[in-house]
Amino acid sequence: MFRFPKLDLSKLDLPKFDPTLNGGPGTDRLAERMAQLQRAQKAAFTKWARTYGQPGQPPRPAGGDETIVDMEAPEAPGGAWTAPRPDRGRAAEPELDLSAMMRTLREGRPTSRGRSPVVVPPGARFEERVFTSAAGSRRYKVYVPSGYTGRALPLVVMLHGCTQDPDDFAAGTQMNVLAEEQTFLVAYPAQAQSAHMQRCWNWYAAGDQVREGGEPELIAGIARAVMAEFSADPARVYAAGLSAGGAAAAILAATYPDLFAAVGIHSGLACGAARDLPSALAAMKGQAGPAATNRQPVPTIVFHGDGDRTVHSANGDQVMAQAGAAPGVTKTVTRETSPGGMAYTRTVRTDANDRAVQEHWLLHGAGHAWSGGSPAGSYTEPRGPDASRAMVRFFLSHALGPRPRA
Repeated sequence: MFRFPKLDLSKLDLPKFDPTLNGGPGTDRLAERMAQLQRAQKAAFTKWARTYGQPGQPPRPAGGDETIVDMEAPEAPGGAWTAPRPDRGRAAEPELDLSAMMRTLREGRPTSRGRSPVVVPPGARFEERVFTSAAGSRRYKVYVPSGYTGRALPLVVMLHGCTQDPDDFAAGTQMNVLAEEQTFLVAYPAQAQSAHMQRCWNWYAAGDQVREGGEPELIAGIARAVMAEFSADPARVYAAGLSAGGAAAAILAATYPDLFAAVGIHSGLACGAARDLPSALAAMKGQAGPAATNRQPVPTIVFHGDGDRTVHSANGDQVMAQAGAAPGVTKTVTRETSPGGMAYTRTVRTDANDRAVQEHWLLHGAGHAWSGGSPAGSYTEPRGPDASRAMVRFFLSHALGPRPRA
């Protein structure tokens, strides 16, 4: 969730260019020197990227004085994502595409190097848009299922975690697959690298925890833009996110309860858990103070691993406390095991109509990763219960009543 040092090309150990080699018998020597220069530039950039992290990939620890809030990929298919260890040896990596990497840094856009494209079935669409308002501008992608015929469909807004982008998040959560299966719309706002170097949502910034202004206004604006373009059902709009995106979803529940009928927070934090970087670090360690209860209860489903070393699982309890369930609910606790072999404890609070208004899934042994996700995306734990399917089931059981809307 924090920034990398800038690449200072002036400090790289590059061969000197000889201005006398401008033609004639020196032409071959010039070509040789230019080739040498390009190889040295590439080697220097590779060393820098491997030290500070490649755009679109989990960043690397950088000497110990810079906190990296991210995880390392599993060593085998289906394995768990783990916290980075500076002393851990690394296998040889594929050669970097220097021109693409430089273009990514210059333009501030994520790269999809080594990632398979998101599969879109016949008749469906997965298209990019740009939303602009007084609060700023953000790109987003929208998935329209093949079953869309113009009728009002539910909308799920998916908020990615740090270093991720819409394609990565769609691949990992498989939310588009569920949208195709159950016929609903999905929007994926993309955090700009100009807003945060690691593309984290700025959940710990006071200006991004308010209703009018900052990132909540941008995300709400994207939701409304999709609603207008595709005639989405205004009573069935939902938000879900992972890590920083989960914290952003909790902020949306606090600031836009008249827009979002329910929210899902995976490995995230409560709104107001931090107001700056130092308090963010404390909150992520589970040291946040009591969360203020939302003025208007919003149905909330939480997934969190009790082995999460990036965002302590105590934050899941804080999110549930903040959700503000109505009085008179019935609490049920069950302990189960997923088909992949992961044990979990599920706490459900139901209202007088036996409808779940809060669900808390505590995943035993899970780290900082989307439960039941696909290894096609980053930060996924395929062994866990299917968080995406559980969230969609929870979401579709809730709709906004006929109250005034902002």
